[in-house]
Amino acid sequence: MSDTGEEEEEPIAHGGSRTQGRVLLFTMCAAGIGGTFQYGYNLTIINAPTMHIQKFVNQTWLERSGSVLDAWIITLIWSVIVSVYPLGGFLGALLAGPMAIKLGRKKSLLFNNFFVILSAILCGFSRFAKSFEMIILGRILAGVNSGVSMNVQPMYLGESAPKKLRGTVALSSAVFTALGLVLGQVVGISEILGSEETWPLLLASNAVPAILQLVALPWLPESPRYLLIDLKDKESCVSALQRLRGHCDLSSEMEEMLAEQVATKGQTPKSLFELIRDPSLRRQLRTIVVLSSAMQLCGNDSMYFYASYIFQEAGIPSEKIQYVVIGTGSCELITSLTCTLFIDRVGRRALVMGGYGMMSVWAIVFMVALSQQGRVDWIPYLSMVCIFAYILSFGIGPAGVTGIMPAEIFDQMARPAAYMICGSLIWIMLFAVGLAFPFIVRQKARLFLKSRRNSQRAK
Repeated sequence: MSDTGEEEEEPIAHGGSRTQGRVLLFTMCAAGIGGTFQYGYNLTIINAPTMHIQKFVNQTWLERSGSVLDAWIITLIWSVIVSVYPLGGFLGALLAGPMAIKLGRKKSLLFNNFFVILSAILCGFSRFAKSFEMIILGRILAGVNSGVSMNVQPMYLGESAPKKLRGTVALSSAVFTALGLVLGQVVGISEILGSEETWPLLLASNAVPAILQLVALPWLPESPRYLLIDLKDKESCVSALQRLRGHCDLSSEMEEMLAEQVATKGQTPKSLFELIRDPSLRRQLRTIVVLSSAMQLCGNDSMYFYASYIFQEAGIPSEKIQYVVIGTGSCELITSLTCTLFIDRVGRRALVMGGYGMMSVWAIVFMVALSQQGRVDWIPYLSMVCIFAYILSFGIGPAGVTGIMPAEIFDQMARPAAYMICGSLIWIMLFAVGLAFPFIVRQKARLFLKSRRNSQRAK
């Protein structure tokens, strides 16, 4: 009898494990393709058509006023086109919390796709309408989409994953960001959609991932924790867990969620100001403030806006830049995938500190290399290696760990507001760095040319 019982239980356990693996993978892909994938994709597709859009802005202004724009005004308009994306992201981050509470995690992700579809329509028809303002508005809407998804997707995945896989599943948000970076760079090369004739299609191509998510995500359940703790719907919670876990014992996981439900009984989701005023959450709040600010002030994501500028100033031949740029996103994708294997073993703190430590080393080497540019033939390639190593270091920890921390250190009532703060800081810092970056590059170029002329005169 015991032998027979063991033989009957084993297939169920294996079947449950296989079902759990398939459903979790499908959940990660469906949430990611229209979620943080969009952040990475929209971050890089704007880089390839830089010169084409600047030319379009100048031609549009010439047709309207009969005069051409000064170079600094074109740079300013281009900076606005780039920088309104994080401004939209900031608005999206503020919307994410209320949306996640009122609509739920899954419905928020689904509704969020309409922002990016409208963005694709505006950008796709901007040249036909002879309006660079449509690109600006489209970039704002794309930013809103990314701002919502960057907050809601880690929340949805973190609440849907089993405890032992929570870090790995939540970190898939960083993997999809990196995948978006790479595909945005690949699609943006001149042989595909980065040419002067096809750049409006490139900017409109972000509608494709949105449509894929609208098709795939409705087949998946809502976050079990949201159903139980926020909606007090135990039956739907059990049903969602069964779909996510398959045929396995759910008692321990239900006990954990029921204990959290009891602990938060009588409470409502915290507002932004309630979270800030709560003294018991000050340490957690300081943690996400520091991590979120550092994530953008380090300048890694701004590199993707202006990758062509950076490699040009580093001395890389212009005909090779569009292919070298693809390597930057590939570096982050490789390290994000690697990080998912180690995050639950090494720990969050070690990955973050190790990543930022190595970034500091490579930034110093890059600064020294730039100071010697023009004097040694191989220095431009050392600069390129430094950029790749800097991005690899960022992907080791800071890129992924920062996004999952609010889900792990805040409870169900405080989590949406915590993500609002985390997301808002990320986008504000990205806006500031992105707006200032091209002017810093131009100033650096002037100083470099001036020092070169002085050294030539001295000789």
